[in-house]
Amino acid sequence: MDDPILTIEEREAINSGRWFSSLSPSLRHDILRCAYVKRYKDGDLIAARGDLAEEWLACARGAVRVSSTSVSGKLITFAYLEPGIWFGDVAILDGDRRTHDGYAHGDTTMLCVARADFRKILSEHVELYDALLRLQARRIRQLFGLVEDLNTLPLRARLAKQLTHLVRSYGVSSLADGNEMRIGLQLAQEEVAQLLGASRQRVNQELKAMEREGVIRIEPGGLVVRDRQALVRISETVSEG
Repeated sequence: MDDPILTIEEREAINSGRWFSSLSPSLRHDILRCAYVKRYKDGDLIAARGDLAEEWLACARGAVRVSSTSVSGKLITFAYLEPGIWFGDVAILDGDRRTHDGYAHGDTTMLCVARADFRKILSEHVELYDALLRLQARRIRQLFGLVEDLNTLPLRARLAKQLTHLVRSYGVSSLADGNEMRIGLQLAQEEVAQLLGASRQRVNQELKAMEREGVIRIEPGGLVVRDRQALVRISETVSEG
């Protein structure tokens, strides 16, 4: 059964989200007042491509894997949405169907706002229109950045950029060494490869090279970033091709 309320940690993740925290107190209050909680196990389907959008969603715990499957059956992963990220508004605003699948990655908590309530809040808070425009603008900038990286950066740099993002979103300080950060999101190398549009073998080669250089450490439970500055330098390496 779904727990009807967010935990303290989950509520903090929502309230401290970059976009949500920029809203006025009255708008945040009205959104939270009509929101409800759903909890998912690892691998559960949260939203399906082609479905009509009945809910506006925010991740409060865990992660949401945004993906689709090609005609040939190949899984294409676009992103892992971390706690504090809101999504699903586009399909509600344009009345069209959802464009991607969303799956729970690990135990995941979602904060949901029904379509009718979303529309009601829009009618009562003109501020939300501007806020959603800013949110869309940020998404477009990120999309353009990804396309540019794909065409200008070698795999090594793109991998470093992805690891830097994962550390920023899911980094946990090491108790043994304060300079090290463990990536809390558990991703198999195949899943990292899907994010980058590369083969698992090539990603494995680049990870092992970074490990030899002392930038990261590969452990059975995931990745530990040992030198964040080195990772940033690698991410800024432009292809010479």
